[in-house]
This record gives sequence, structure tokens and C-alpha cells, in this order.
Amino acid sequence: MDDERSEHESADEHVDELPQDLDVTAVTGPYEFPDNGRRRIPGAIYLGAGTLTIIGWFVGRSPDAVLINDGLLAAGIFLVLIGLGHFWTGWHLEHDDKEALVTATREVGFPVGHAAAQMGWRGFRSRPTWRILVYSTDDPPSKRGLVLVDGVDGEVLDTIVEDNPDAEADVLVEDHPDLG
Repeated sequence: MDDERSEHESADEHVDELPQDLDVTAVTGPYEFPDNGRRRIPGAIYLGAGTLTIIGWFVGRSPDAVLINDGLLAAGIFLVLIGLGHFWTGWHLEHDDKEALVTATREVGFPVGHAAAQMGWRGFRSRPTWRILVYSTDDPPSKRGLVLVDGVDGEVLDTIVEDNPDAEADVLVEDHPDLG
């Protein structure tokens, strides 16, 4: 009886899902990071809706109007501003994760083994920036580095290289098994 209820409850439960183009589990080939320029699509929708709202206010305003008032004009202006913001922050991603990984490998000055790339955004205009974490090829890795690469023009923004403190911890555990 309890099993039936739990199956029924789980069937009615809402589960969040990623959009198909962001779901990496369904990808069989190389994964391509979505372009930030997609922000311009909703920006165009907001601009169109805002423009139509402002036109509706101009056409339908009168002293007797109940539904068409200054609030409609304010909403139209707000939608236009939101649309312009989407266009302003809709950078096209010119350098993908593979190019950023190559740039980071050249920048750190040691042979790279494991590496990971993460997209972040910086500044008021949300400029796309790759955060590349790299480890040296030795086992355990003796060095690690973090390289920030601009996603629009490929410029290296910052580089941090250091000895890997995790490698020292692994050696301690191997030398003293009672610590691990």
C-alpha cells in the first residue's frame, strides 16, 4: 500500500529539467557551449511588446479611458528598457572552451594534464569569461593554475599558477596511512 502511494506521489511531483541544448547527458558528440547572443531573442520580444504597448497607449488614450492610462505607458517604457538591456548584454561568444583551454595551456608554462572550463560573466554588461583550471601532468599533479580568458576576444585577463597543496596532502597520507 505504501509502495503504491509513493509511486503515485512521485508521478505527480514536478521535477525541474534543463533545456535540451544545455543537457550534456543527452549529447553523444562534442558539446558546444550555447552562445550568449541568444539573449537578443527575448530582447527583440521585449522591444516589440514594449513598442506595441506604447503605440497602444498613444492610440487609445483619452480622458475617459479606464484601461489605457499612464501605467500602460510606464509598462511599455519598462519593456523597451529590458529589451535594450538584453541587446546590450548579448555578447557573441567568439572563443569557445577548446580555444580557451589551448590559450590557458600556453599561458601557465607547464605541461597540462587534467583541465576544466567554466563560463562566467564579468562586469555590468555580463561579458563572457572562461575560467580554466589546469593541473600538471605528473601524478599527483605538482602544479595547478587558473587562467581567465575573455570569451569575446580571447584575451588572457589573469593567470594564477601555484604548487598544488593537494599533492603534498596525498604524499602525507601515503607516508602515514593512519592519517587517511
